[in-house]
This record gives sequence, C-alpha cells and structure tokens, in this order.
Amino acid sequence: VELVESGGGLVQSGGSLRLSCAASGTIVSFNTMAWYRQAPGNERELVAEIPNSGIPNYADAVKGRFTISRDNPKNTLYLQMDSLKAEDTADYYCYVDAFFLGRIWRYWGQGTQVTVSS
Repeated sequence: VELVESGGGLVQSGGSLRLSCAASGTIVSFNTMAWYRQAPGNERELVAEIPNSGIPNYADAVKGRFTISRDNPKNTLYLQMDSLKAEDTADYYCYVDAFFLGRIWRYWGQGTQVTVSS
C-alpha cells in the first residue's frame, strides 16, 4: 500500500488548506485512518483520526478548526484545515492501518509540508 499526500503549501494565518491522502496498491479495508504532524524539533503528534465506523477524534489544539473525513470507495483521506495558525506549521503525515493475514499492518505517507505565516 502506498499513501500519497497532497494539498500542503504556504498560507496566511486565518486561511484554509485541504489535505488529501490517496492510497494505492494492494487495497484492503482500512481500519483507522489518521493525520499526524511533526514540527521541527518536536515529536510526531496525532492531529485527527477516524475509524472505519465511528466518531472522529481530534487533538485539543485543532478541535473546532480541522475536520477529518474519509471516502472509502476512493481509498482517500482528507483533512480540512480552517482558521490556520502559525503553530499549525509542520509536516503532515497520513497514516492508515488494516487487519489481515492475522496481524495489523501500518502504513505512513511521505508527508506534506504546511507553512502558516503570521
């Protein structure tokens, strides 16, 4: 499974961006799909996650500003980011996991850079 993120870029504070993550390859039914981010000098942190059937979960820092969604037939994950702040600047990574052949498989994208200017 290959994950390819897109949609990152430079935006002014208060602006919006929409990230996409498209999965290709041997597609199975994904369980959890999520977005993580990593700012320079910081550890990678969860931004938002969405299970195959359930309620999305958001980091406190992005609640009310970001919306995660998934399109299962298209094997695509999205992150709508509104009211962006300078502290949202980071590399954003797509993550998915799936259970098959008796174990959990985890996959990461290469990341897309988001820069918010103040």
